[in-house]
Amino acid sequence: MSIFTCPVCGKNLGFSGKTYVCPERHSFDVSKSGYVNLLLSKHIGKTVHGDNKLMLQARRNFLEKGYYSPLCDELCDMVQRNFQGGVLLDAGCGEGYYTSAIYGRLEQSDIAADIYGIDISKIAVEMAAKRKNNITYSAASVFHIPVGESSCSMLVTLFAPYCGEEFQRILAPDGMMIMAIPSEDHLWEMKCAIYDIPYKNQVKPYDLDGFKLVEKKRISYRITLDSQEDIQSLFSMTPYYYRTAASQKERLSALDKLETTVDFELLAYRIDRK
Repeated sequence: MSIFTCPVCGKNLGFSGKTYVCPERHSFDVSKSGYVNLLLSKHIGKTVHGDNKLMLQARRNFLEKGYYSPLCDELCDMVQRNFQGGVLLDAGCGEGYYTSAIYGRLEQSDIAADIYGIDISKIAVEMAAKRKNNITYSAASVFHIPVGESSCSMLVTLFAPYCGEEFQRILAPDGMMIMAIPSEDHLWEMKCAIYDIPYKNQVKPYDLDGFKLVEKKRISYRITLDSQEDIQSLFSMTPYYYRTAASQKERLSALDKLETTVDFELLAYRIDRK
């Protein structure tokens, strides 16, 4: 049974054949690659929405080389410790690297799970769906998540926009949220190579309205990139890609090797509706 709701009228979507249909007869076909588009034009902002195909391919290639494997392993450990079964939603799933890893871990652990992934980028969810595992993907905005109230046992949000009201709405009364954020020293050496006056990341307080922090884990280590391709792939995965001047980007283009710190924080929250 699908947890999806109609983005037009908000009623539950039933699934028949390769089409999702609501009681008002609004219908949404599953694409050939295996995802459904539940993204309405009014839910798309005027700024850049989602990564383009080249950036997503670069990110997929970078991640598949294992540079962020320690983060992925710690994420799967945290999910396994805190997930008791039910529905898990990856909000901002990208091309499905972490979603697929979570799926594999839960399958190995014999934990019953219905796993969903949404992303505002249609290209991203198309790439995710082509991984051909038993995960349901949809193009959708994290600020207008097309799933029913209290329908998810766990929400995962990794370096994605935060929407507290929506996350609280879709989580069950005892639901959990796992969040990944960059920590203070993340990519410090890369920033030093680009900017005249680099700044370390400012980590915001962990307190979130409607949630109680139950676990946190910092993952920090150094990686060595031995090719310009990998350096550019890493850079294109960051917000700096959009707001760095061409002259500064040229500094990075001149490097054929880069050693930099990667520094993450994993935070586990339980819903707290006091």
